[in-house]
Formats: sequence, structure tokens, C-alpha cells
Amino acid sequence: MPTLKPKLAMYWAASCGGCEIALANINEALLEVDSHFDFMFCPCLLDTKRADIEALPDKAIFLTLFNGALRTEENLEMAELLRRKSQLFVAFGACAASGGIPALANQHGIGHVLKTVFRTSASADNAQGLIPGATSPVPGGELELPAFLQRVLAVHEAVTVDYTMPGCPPEPEQIVAVIRHVASGKPLPESGTLLGCTARAVCDQCSREKRGSLAARLIRPFEALPEAGWCLAEQGFACIGTATHGGCGALCPAVAMPCTGCYGALDRDADPGAAALSALAAVVDPGESSGKAEADIHAHLRNALAGVADPLGTFYRYTLATTVVADRSPEIEQ
Repeated sequence: MPTLKPKLAMYWAASCGGCEIALANINEALLEVDSHFDFMFCPCLLDTKRADIEALPDKAIFLTLFNGALRTEENLEMAELLRRKSQLFVAFGACAASGGIPALANQHGIGHVLKTVFRTSASADNAQGLIPGATSPVPGGELELPAFLQRVLAVHEAVTVDYTMPGCPPEPEQIVAVIRHVASGKPLPESGTLLGCTARAVCDQCSREKRGSLAARLIRPFEALPEAGWCLAEQGFACIGTATHGGCGALCPAVAMPCTGCYGALDRDADPGAAALSALAAVVDPGESSGKAEADIHAHLRNALAGVADPLGTFYRYTLATTVVADRSPEIEQ
């Protein structure tokens, strides 16, 4: 009789699908996954149905990689179902870990989001101004859409998460390392541990040189071409690698793109937006304040920071669901 392999599942909630692509990008290491696990549930890759998961005994799945935030009631139901059916449940990727890009919608109410997407966005072609409802009559029956939650949630806000693997998406080599460790039978780290990242900042993996200079002001990426080999933050670009977990190999700075913080705040006890802001403030020249009027000092600082056109999207791009400003939206712009 063949030995039954432990079951591996992956689910896609409110996210872009990049986490599934990252898994596919482990290339020939997929054969290792197949040798160790029965990869039996992944809606965008396999045809396993929800009913098949519901029919399993509790804890029948050894490992679930749950990616995506919780935007709809269906997302929440699947998180609860897979948590119940899984021995190990991993929040996989930035959206699952802390809300990710979908959680930026938390600054507005549901009505505002729907109106923007379906009526007022530049790409909308909707002369009748229709907005999808919970149910829609169609020939032969009725279509039902899952309802929106009041705000986007990180997965750990709804179910118990054993481990978190950050990144947008997690890097393939980190995925392989985690799967190999789990498959090896070696002792697992303490519950709550971050997987697939380092304890040091992105800057520790970045090859760009820090020269100890201060930028005159923050600049937007289209305003200048970065000088090769020199720290992007010191050149005035909004790179927050000093406040972000490493593990990605500093891939973005390597191709002249500022780090946006997808591996999460280096200090888990700090507000991630405040940490990112502090990281940038540390590389901007505050200017000479001696003898200047307060209004002139403020004007200088506003100009120096004007390169951050979208503060919320810059400092909380991946973390808005889990921060002190996370609950401000349900009562506004309904």
C-alpha cells in the first residue's frame, strides 16, 4: 500500500494572484512539493471544490497557505473553514498578513468604494450607473454575490494563524526553504513566528552605498533617474528599506525601485506607518532653522516632504488593516 502523503492547500482570498504565481515560480522544486505533499486544493490551479474540503475531517489538511485579505463574507467563511480543516495555517503574503493593497479601501465606506469602481472611475463604461447587488435575477434563476465585510481584515483578525510569511509576494526561494523545513520533520518554530524573512532590514541585503548625506527633499520616481550604486533614500526617493524586514534580497532597490515595505515593519510593536515616516525623515535635510520664522520653517518642511503625494499609500501600503487608523472608515462615506 502506498504511504499517504500529508495534504497541502492554498487559497486565494482578496488578492491579485501573485502568491500563486510565486508558488509556480519555484519551478522544478514543485516536484519536491509533489513528493512530500498531496497538493489537493488551490482554486486557481486545481478543480477541487469547496464541498470536497467541507467533507474532510477536521485537521485533515496538514498545511494551508492562505493568501489574500478578507474582503467578503465568502473570504471569511473560507478562512474559518480552512482553519478548522488544517493542522498548520499560514498567513501567506502581505495581504493575508496585514491587509495589503485591498485594505487601502478601509479609508472609505463600502458605498464610496462601489461608486468609485463602477460609476466614477476613468475606465468605467456604465451609462446606467448600475452597481452590483447581493442578488441579481437572470434568465433561469438568480445570481448571488457574497456581501462585503464592513472593512478589509487581515487573516489573523478573524482566525488563529500559526505562522506568517510576508511579502508581495513571498520570494520563491523562501517558499522552498519553508516547505523543505516542514517536510523534513524537523521541529517547527514557535507559533507566531515570521517565516521566510530575516531579522534585519532590507538595507542589510542592498548593494547600494550609504554615503551619509541628506536629501534636500523627497522626490517622486518620475522626477529623476537614480544614480547607480547610491542609496535611493539618500537621493530623496521614498525608500523605506531601513524600516522593513529583509528576505526579498533587496530586489526592488537593485533595479532602482524604492522599497515599499511589503515584507512588513521591522519593529512588530511599532506602528508601521510611523516607522516608515521616521525612516524617510531621517534622510531629509531639515534645513537651517536658527533665526527663521516658524512659518518659513514649516514651509521648508512641507516642500521637503511634498514628494510623498499619497502618504497613506506610501506609509501604510500593506498594513492599513492592522494599524491604529484601521477602524476609521465604517461610519464614513457610506
